[in-house]
Amino acid sequence: MRIAALYRYPVKGLSPQPVAATELATDGYFPGDRMFALENGPSGFDASAPAHQPKIKFLMLMRNARLAELATRYDDASGILTILRAGREVARGDLRAAAGRAAIEMYLTEFCGEEVRGKVRLLEAPRGFRFADSKSGFVSLINLESVAAIGASLGRCVDPLRFRGNLYFDGLEAFREAGLVGRLLSVGAVQLEILKMIDRCAATGVEPGSGRRDMDVVEALRSNWGHIDCGVYARVVHGGRIAAGDAVAIAK
Repeated sequence: MRIAALYRYPVKGLSPQPVAATELATDGYFPGDRMFALENGPSGFDASAPAHQPKIKFLMLMRNARLAELATRYDDASGILTILRAGREVARGDLRAAAGRAAIEMYLTEFCGEEVRGKVRLLEAPRGFRFADSKSGFVSLINLESVAAIGASLGRCVDPLRFRGNLYFDGLEAFREAGLVGRLLSVGAVQLEILKMIDRCAATGVEPGSGRRDMDVVEALRSNWGHIDCGVYARVVHGGRIAAGDAVAIAK
């Protein structure tokens, strides 16, 4: 097995950013991932006592497919989030400043229109917390062979980015990752404990880049394999550097 690609999602629900390499911290989240979320009406989130919130409280692809039309880029050094639509810049803001956050919030409130339940508010995760879909969402891994099998069942190519994972790997038979739960994977000195499978929702039916709902991945999983899982969550047992192309092995 080997790492084919690495991605992070700085803002929950918005587009991915590829990374060539990253440094995983023991018991940490994937660096730069789900640091921000877009509150769709009052969520009850309290930054002083952060707790996992259901994704339906935020803008997200399952209900807000049009978000996939937007290409976004977050720059760590400047704190600036840039939003493009059809290749044209439509919004930009420094997420560390009130005015910058307001510019992003205003654009997305208008863009999502009738899907907004109240003013969109950009939330920043406090230290040691992330806006992951699951309490186990430290690092997500996607088996590209499983994605290919889903595509074969549908008779078309399925973009792996529909599954919004952090670490995409190949070299393992389709859905064999289910047998890795409770085991350790190693990437050089890095060790990852596989915690659970990832159950899928209607977000996977949204075409990246267009926002069209063009296939039913959930039904394909259910009808062909008797479950709706694709991918696994992992905990970083021992941190270190990982990069695209690195070998992945089953440690125990």
